[in-house]
Amino acid sequence: MRYRFLSLGALAVMVCAVAQGRECSGVSFSEQLQSEAGPLVLNGLGMRQATVFKVDVYVGALYLTKPSTDAKAILDSGSPYAVVMQFVRNVGAKDIAKGWSEGFDRNDHDQLPALSARIATLTSWMSDIKTGQRLQFVSKPGAGLEVNVNGTVKGLISGADFARAFLSIWLATPPNPEIKVGMLGGHCN
Repeated sequence: MRYRFLSLGALAVMVCAVAQGRECSGVSFSEQLQSEAGPLVLNGLGMRQATVFKVDVYVGALYLTKPSTDAKAILDSGSPYAVVMQFVRNVGAKDIAKGWSEGFDRNDHDQLPALSARIATLTSWMSDIKTGQRLQFVSKPGAGLEVNVNGTVKGLISGADFARAFLSIWLATPPNPEIKVGMLGGHCN
């Protein structure tokens, strides 16, 4: 009887751990995120590091309809996704805009003419971000990419091409390799 009690207790601890989510560098994310398309599950967490000094900037979380470690399959699926970024340092709006510009250029250089007006819309919605604040982007197939800045929905950027290009920032040629590894379910550095 005592062993059954211990095993039920251990099970309860495991269930609580799953419900609470996962953590990277002290930043926690829930295991699920609700979207209009249904629940999205946490695929992985990665740390965005900048400069040669590997300065931590934000923890990026990737949510998918079902977990995957295959970046190409995720990009080609057209399925709903969410990217949530929680900042671990203050970052100015100009630096965020520069990051978007570099990310799109690095991954979708040939598509920049078709994306440029929508990239400009995205950067216009950015503001200075403080430590602990979040940016959230939810892909809505058939509609576009919903942009949420620290709890305020800024709007929807249309086009499946934009939603795919946006996700490629982390899953094709990322700003640092560790963030891609983490978001694909590997260890978060």
